[in-house]
Amino acid sequence: IAQDIFGRLLARGFLLRDTVQQLRCEGCRRFLADRFVEGTCPFCAYAEARGDQCDKCGKLINAVELKRPHCKLCRGVPVVTPTEHLFLDLPKASGPLQERLERWLERSWSAGDWTANARLITRSWLRDGLKPRCITRDLAWGTPVPLDGFRDKVFYVWFDAPIGYLSITANYTEHWERWWKNPQQ
Repeated sequence: IAQDIFGRLLARGFLLRDTVQQLRCEGCRRFLADRFVEGTCPFCAYAEARGDQCDKCGKLINAVELKRPHCKLCRGVPVVTPTEHLFLDLPKASGPLQERLERWLERSWSAGDWTANARLITRSWLRDGLKPRCITRDLAWGTPVPLDGFRDKVFYVWFDAPIGYLSITANYTEHWERWWKNPQQ
C-alpha cells in the first residue's frame, strides 16, 4: 500500500528529486538515520537535539545543520556526504492543503488530547510554511522504493509507518478500505 500511494503521488507530480547532504558514519560504515545523530540545535542551542527535530524549540532540523554532531551508536563524528532522495512536494499544494490542515487542527486541538510537544512542533511547521519533506532514506531495512535510480533506498519511516496501519488492516480483511474511508465512524 505504501508503494501504491507512492506511485499515485509520483504520477500526480507531488514528488521532487534532490541531492541532499547526509551524515555518514565511517566507523559504522553507513548513512545515519536521523535518530542515530545527536548534536546541538542550530536555532536554540539545545545540546541534545536529534537529527530530525529539536524537542526544545520544535523546529525541524536537517541533521547536517546540527552543531557538534555525533553518531549515537559509536560516538564518532559523522562525515557529510551527498546522496539523491525523493521529497513530498508539500508547497505545491500548500495553499489549499495548509488551510484545510489548519481548520482540522483547530477542531482536533479543542476536542483532543494533544501533547504540548506535538502542538508546538505542528504550530512551528505551519508558522514557517509547509516545506518539501524527504520521504526516502539510505538504509538497509524498510519498504523498498519502487523507482529506478532509487531501488537501493527505502521509504523514510514517517512516510511508511502511518501507511502501515492501512497495510495491516488489508492483511486481515479485503474490506479494509471501508474501515478507513468511513467518515461516520
